[in-house]
Amino acid sequence: MTTPLEPMSSMQPSTTRRPSHSNTARPDPLSSITHASASRIGPGVIPTGLRVVPHGDLTDEEKAKRLAAYAAVDEHVKEHHKVLGIGSGSTVPYVVERLCQPPHSSGNFDRWFIPTGFQSKELIVKAGLNLGDVDQFPSIDVTIDGADEVDDELNAIKGGGACQLREKVLAEAATHFIIVADSRKDTKILGTNWKQGVPIEVAPFAWAKVFQNSGNPLYFRIVLWPTRTILSSDLQKMGCEKPTLRMGKMKAGPVVTDNGNFVIDAVFSESYMRDPSELLQRIKMLTGVLEVGIFAGMAEAAYFGYPDGTVSVRWQDGRCSTVDKEKAQKGLAVANKGVRV
Repeated sequence: MTTPLEPMSSMQPSTTRRPSHSNTARPDPLSSITHASASRIGPGVIPTGLRVVPHGDLTDEEKAKRLAAYAAVDEHVKEHHKVLGIGSGSTVPYVVERLCQPPHSSGNFDRWFIPTGFQSKELIVKAGLNLGDVDQFPSIDVTIDGADEVDDELNAIKGGGACQLREKVLAEAATHFIIVADSRKDTKILGTNWKQGVPIEVAPFAWAKVFQNSGNPLYFRIVLWPTRTILSSDLQKMGCEKPTLRMGKMKAGPVVTDNGNFVIDAVFSESYMRDPSELLQRIKMLTGVLEVGIFAGMAEAAYFGYPDGTVSVRWQDGRCSTVDKEKAQKGLAVANKGVRV
């Protein structure tokens, strides 16, 4: 039997089964992870960095998002936190922006950042941060993510960007899951402001099953093209009048998630949305459904930024607080310079 160090030319076929308890050293599973700049654009290349827009140049809506993101990072990212989950959405760029500023930037050398999708991966790469994966880091210290809507009990709708499956994996893997958003996302009942419905990720070969006619199977009448709706589907039996397959923009056909799946948007009446946990469980039971964009009872806290510069916080235990206005704007000195970080 040859040894692993012998050249290929000297190796002969052998009928001897290699023992399963071979003492050959196994490679370190973390050794495959390299610095984002090296793995993405080659060693020795300086990352492009993030362009910081001066705070005064932002719209009121964007200012609110930045303040919420800054406050959440300052409150929840500690020096001993070495694995951070980076979510998706329009507020998340400000999360990465703040992480690249003092005092947080000094601890980034030995931190790993786990993305929920293509957008957050690109943010991590451009900032020159260490890009990791949930396969290597199944336990995450803090995940900070945006939301499409958040109710009084911190239940949230997510998936407007079609990343709900990966977002939920990182949320569940985190010791602390924090939501950041502007005040428009704050509501008493889910579905009040977010009218697009509950995002449901489905396997491409099973989407028709979720939409199938509840009557005679031979009467499977697809009205999807071009109206993209079906009569009497599984979802309609649950109270959704018009489930729709989300279609892509600037392309023919449906949106395809980072996992290669389709997304169905399902609008439910208020009576269903009052109990998001129950609705979540019922949708998950449908064959072909991979994940549902309802995040029930998962967030530790939600930060909401307001145009007037204040930030409110709602906690899982029911507490509500307000971040001091001066403290909320901490870090804007760097942002106002409009530099790259």
